[in-house]
Amino acid sequence: MISCLSLSPHYLSDKIAFRKYRRGIERSCIHRPHVLPAASRDGIGLRVFVLSDLHTDYPENMAWVRSLSYKRHNKDVLLVAGDVAEIYDNFVSTMSLLKERFEYVFYVPGNHDLWCRWERGLDSLEKLNKLLDACKQLGIETNPVVIDGLGIVPLFSWYHESFDREEDVIGIRIPSLDMACKDFHACKWPGNLSSRDTSLALYFDAMNGKNQHTVKQIQRTCTQIFTFSHFVPRQELCPEKRMLFYPNLPKIIGSDWLEDRIRSIHGFEGSSAACHVFGHTHFCWDAVVDGIRYVQAPLAYPRERKRRMNGGETWLPFCIYSQGNFAARISPCHWSDYYAVNPRTPNNTQLAPWVARFYNLI
Repeated sequence: MISCLSLSPHYLSDKIAFRKYRRGIERSCIHRPHVLPAASRDGIGLRVFVLSDLHTDYPENMAWVRSLSYKRHNKDVLLVAGDVAEIYDNFVSTMSLLKERFEYVFYVPGNHDLWCRWERGLDSLEKLNKLLDACKQLGIETNPVVIDGLGIVPLFSWYHESFDREEDVIGIRIPSLDMACKDFHACKWPGNLSSRDTSLALYFDAMNGKNQHTVKQIQRTCTQIFTFSHFVPRQELCPEKRMLFYPNLPKIIGSDWLEDRIRSIHGFEGSSAACHVFGHTHFCWDAVVDGIRYVQAPLAYPRERKRRMNGGETWLPFCIYSQGNFAARISPCHWSDYYAVNPRTPNNTQLAPWVARFYNLI
């Protein structure tokens, strides 16, 4: 495949970040074999399911995980795109339950996973290493592998405010990022790392550099590749600001370096065999953008499921791959369905009626 990383405007910063953070990154490395036995299903073939934002600190969500069948998925693969649980014991319990039900489980960390409100003496990087150690002990995959000829590449990431390049909504009192996003208080970062600049986005992306050789092998040997992350790689994968109850949400959701990394794997133009799974925003999404299929299948919060048309309990986890082919689109999938027939107009900052009512403008 054609790599676009060398053409990226972020490439030099990526290299600098990797050198700068190499020592801390090496401490978090978990070396794994990159080829795993095929998970056969008596002739049915490999199946891959996806799921994000489990938030099992909520008892309702933990109960949902417990309700998953032991038999239905015991030869399947599950990609977990972050935000499993804030509390460490809940994280371990959740991942244990999933591993009991699926042949292979893959994981990337989300922001809630790295909150330290209940962790004494740990910062968020130390907690990350603790979670990765737990995954290793449980047999959860966090590095790129090949299963039955299918490449699966977990991608570490974090957001940065400059990811948002669309026009801001003005004329209303929008809470600051500090007030709206608990990450600024619940995460504890060492040294010069901060959510207020690009340092975290660079650090987490540089963690992917340790797997470059394995990824190149996957590119040479696999015709179909999944990548997955917690955070959002493109702003088009989130509703426009005027549609959002918190219009500044795009400032705390994504990373340009993540999209560069995805394109370096799938190719600048993508292909019909390229798919990226993400999470974080809790919006169901299934759309092809510039040749890559982007999918989000969140369990989300109990209160969110109650008010959405496809809340998640009945159709998650979503089967994205079966019998050598990618599955049909998630349906219904409100926002990506909307943008499939309506152009994106980010310069229009007139609030949607439901947002205007929320801000008492109607």
